[in-house]
Amino acid sequence: MAKRLFDVVAASVGAIALAPVMLCAAIAVRLTSSGPVFFHQERMGRGFRPFRIHKFRTMVADAPARGGELTAGADPRITPVGRFLRWTKIDELPQLINVIKGEMSLVGPRPEVRRYVEQYRQDFSELLSVRPGVTGVASIMFRDESRLLAEADDAEQAYVQHVLPEKIRLEKEYLQRASFCFDQQLIWKTLWTVARG
Repeated sequence: MAKRLFDVVAASVGAIALAPVMLCAAIAVRLTSSGPVFFHQERMGRGFRPFRIHKFRTMVADAPARGGELTAGADPRITPVGRFLRWTKIDELPQLINVIKGEMSLVGPRPEVRRYVEQYRQDFSELLSVRPGVTGVASIMFRDESRLLAEADDAEQAYVQHVLPEKIRLEKEYLQRASFCFDQQLIWKTLWTVARG
């Protein structure tokens, strides 16, 4: 209950305080590339319930037709503005709405798409016992995930066989240590990581 209360209050305050930033991001996306301002995608939430995650669109409008769901390195589908939004994590700010709606938490295991969840369903039965998070241990540890995937011969295979299992391990460790204080540490560590670049 305390975690949910903190999520709602912090996400609401954050959405109001960061409204000018989000407005600027929305205008930048609209003016620099054709297509919608927001990107919506189905992810698996608590109890395997699917929900639509919200982000600012950082790729060309027809990105799915040009490649898979993963992005690696200097993916040509990423727009110049999108690259900045990704690097600063501003593209993730619309997820504050997901938090307010109760679909996500500020801190928790990152939500994955259905097909990855199905490949590791037993592991995700544990991870999805809680609300997925905007940030978390795996998010911090894999900040340079796209660069790592760019170095692989097969990004999809590298993600499924190496990156995702390690993320799952880290998220399970989070669940064992989860507490209000640990969540605060992860939030501040996320902010520090983003500010440091």
